[in-house]
Parts: sequence; C-alpha cells; structure tokens
Amino acid sequence: MKILIIGAGEVGFHIANRLSAENKNVVVVDKNPDALRRVTEYTDVQTVVGSGSSPAVLEEAGIKEAEIILAVTDSDETNLVACLTADILSPSTKKLARVRNADFDPYHEIFREKAPHIDTVINPEIEVVKTIERLISVSGAVEVEDLADGRLKLVGLRLDNSSVLNGQRLSEVSVKTGDSNFLVAAIVRNEKMIVPRGDSRLMANDLVYFISEKEKLANSLNLFGKPLKPVKRVMIVGGGRVGARLAMRLEKEDIKVKIIESNPDRCAQLAEKMTRAVVLHGDGSDQELLTEENIADMDVVASLTSDEQTNILISLLAKRLGAANTITKISKFTYIPLMATIGIEQIISSRLSAINSILQHIRKGRVLSAISLKGEQAEVIEAMALSTSELVGAPLRKISMPKGSLVVGVVRDQEIIVPSGETVIAPNDRVIIFAQRETVPKIEKLLSVKLEFF
Repeated sequence: MKILIIGAGEVGFHIANRLSAENKNVVVVDKNPDALRRVTEYTDVQTVVGSGSSPAVLEEAGIKEAEIILAVTDSDETNLVACLTADILSPSTKKLARVRNADFDPYHEIFREKAPHIDTVINPEIEVVKTIERLISVSGAVEVEDLADGRLKLVGLRLDNSSVLNGQRLSEVSVKTGDSNFLVAAIVRNEKMIVPRGDSRLMANDLVYFISEKEKLANSLNLFGKPLKPVKRVMIVGGGRVGARLAMRLEKEDIKVKIIESNPDRCAQLAEKMTRAVVLHGDGSDQELLTEENIADMDVVASLTSDEQTNILISLLAKRLGAANTITKISKFTYIPLMATIGIEQIISSRLSAINSILQHIRKGRVLSAISLKGEQAEVIEAMALSTSELVGAPLRKISMPKGSLVVGVVRDQEIIVPSGETVIAPNDRVIIFAQRETVPKIEKLLSVKLEFF
C-alpha cells in the first residue's frame, strides 16, 4: 500500500511514523524543509519538498501509484485543493481531507456525495468534542469509546484500593461480582500495556480497559467504586473553536456552562452565539477568579486554550481548588505519557482524534472503526467477519490469534456477546479486536486476507 501524506505537521508526522512502522510505503509532502527533516530523522519514509496542491509536486511524489492521499496540513484550502488536484491526476486514489473551519460543517456530506474528488472529510475538532462528551458522561474515566454503533462501551478506569476488583484474578471476577459479561480488554501497569489472561491479577493503580454493554455500564462502574453520576455543571476555560462547539452541545443537554475567555472580542462573539451559557472575560489560571466562580462546585473543568502549558496549569489548579474532574487539551504527543505522573489523566487531543478518524479509512479490509489507546500503544479494531474468515466456526480458545491481541466483543444482529473461550463467531458477526501496536500489522493482514467484508 502506497500512501501519500500532504503536510508534515504533528498529524502528518505521527501518521507517517505509525504507517512506516507497519512497513507501508509512505511519501510525505511539505513546503517546509525543516518539517520534512524531522520526518526523515525519525521515520523511514520518502519526502518531497513542495506544495501538496501543485500537480507537478503530486506527480513527483507518485500520486498515480498511491492508493490513498491524506491531506492534513493546517490549511483547509490547501487540503481541499490537494484532493481536487489529485483527483484530476489519479481518479482511483482514495482522498481524505482534514477540514477544521466550522463554515464547512454543513457541507461535509455534500463533499462526500457530490464532490468526487473527496472521499472523506475529517474535522478533528468535531471528533474531539465528541471525545470530551464521552469523558464527561463517565466520571473519572481516562478513556471512553463507542463501539458497535454505541451499543458497546470501551472504558479505561484507574483501579482504586477500595474496589472489589483489587487483587482479583480475571478468572475469578465473574464469580466474585456475579457479572459474567464483564470483560477486561487490557491493563496498563507502570505505563506498560498488558493483554490479560485468565490468571492475570488486577492491582491497585492499574489502568483497566474494559468492555461493557451501554445498558450495563452503571453496574460495571460500581465494580470500580465509581457510580454513574449525572453532570450538571461544566466550566470551560478557553472559548476557541473547540470550547465554543462543546458549550453549544452541552447547552442542548441542559447542562449549566460557564466559559472563561481571555480575549474580550472573542467573549463578545461567544455571548452572541450562546443561549444559556455564562461567558466571562478573564484569565483561566487566576485562582481568585476561579474561586469566585465556584470552581469547587463544578462537576467538570475543561481546559481548552490554545496553549497546553496553560491547560496543564489550569487543570492542576482546578484539582487543588476542589473541582470533581478535569479534562486537559494537549497538542504535543510527547507530553501525553508524562501527564499521569502529575495526576492529569483525562487528556484530549484534536490531533489524536484526527489520527483515529484517518486510521479507520487506511486499515485494509474496510475496517469499520480503529481507535488508538493510551497515546497509540494499542488499537481497537472493529470489522465484519464472513464465512471465509478463520475466526468463524470454531471456539475462540481453538483459534490462534496473533500474540498481543484479543477478541473483546462480538455483535450478532441485535445481540451483544462478551466473548469467552467457548464463543463461536458466526458469519456476518461484527468482531471487535484489541491489539498492541506491534501486532496491528498482523491483525490487518488477517482482516484483509482471511476476512471478507460487506
């Protein structure tokens, strides 16, 4: 598979790095030689200096041999024109454009349906707002993802000393809890991700990823001693595009919202847009202001400014002042592994959201969804199995899955199955697989060669 990436920024760099590690043929195009130098230093890919919207540059980069072009620069216009130009030169190449401007929101479907030069439009800011909403819905969760069209939840929670799960072997959990549908997909211990076995023991301070039916989520959370609580008050620090999108969505859910924004002109714009949210002009890192605005009564404080150091400071301050939960926007991926050491775990990144959106379109076998976990340490892949699959027709305990992978969910018509070793996958089942990063290429090969898709 040859993939052409337009843009060597954070998103382009990390997609190139990810795909290069999976032995894909990747070419990165950017006008900035310094950005390309960083790419070549850390990844084994080809680079071309020039504008991704230039026909000559695209031809030099090999657009006619490319299976996919990903236009992920910081310029929406460049991305759209790059896809248009690529369609003229190579109509068969699949084209994905990263578009962030809210003005384009109503036209995403039109682009996909009526503009043949763009197969998919990805707005990472829309995706990151959805991520924040999922985190808000499960108090204290480090990660919350929807699978099987929202019928299944993948949740990552830190295990406390007080939990009934503390010290239990996974083979004993269903007996101790009476919940035969509780399935642990992964354990992160000392920043190392573990694919669990029946004899694996859960320990205090583990980050536990588990699968739960949406209707049974409250029961699963009770096992962790974290009851499902309604969110009534949210403070948003930073009234940029992400903050504004989030506030408008929360208003519709009848949640009381306060927005703190340092730019007075932006405050005036936000006040016109909002129907019920309170918009305050001020510095979100001002302790006196936060105290005056009753931060201790907030269910969630979301730090969404354009400066990640400020976001980290605000989240730490909010915790100290008594906020129940904090969500912190981070841009640099190198910061993500460090956050847990300072007590910040509910992290969102528009760039990581963009990568998740892009991955599902890159994976072979027309994968339905692909979700990166714990800063790309692992991936959850959702695919459809037909009769030709090696996964079909035998109990899972008899199927040789690649090391570092695990089938964590099966959806059959309207039935949701949390699998055991005796589960037999049938044709047309939707299969959800957890895989450590180094195992993903083997899973992808399995899905593209051994599985057929609708």
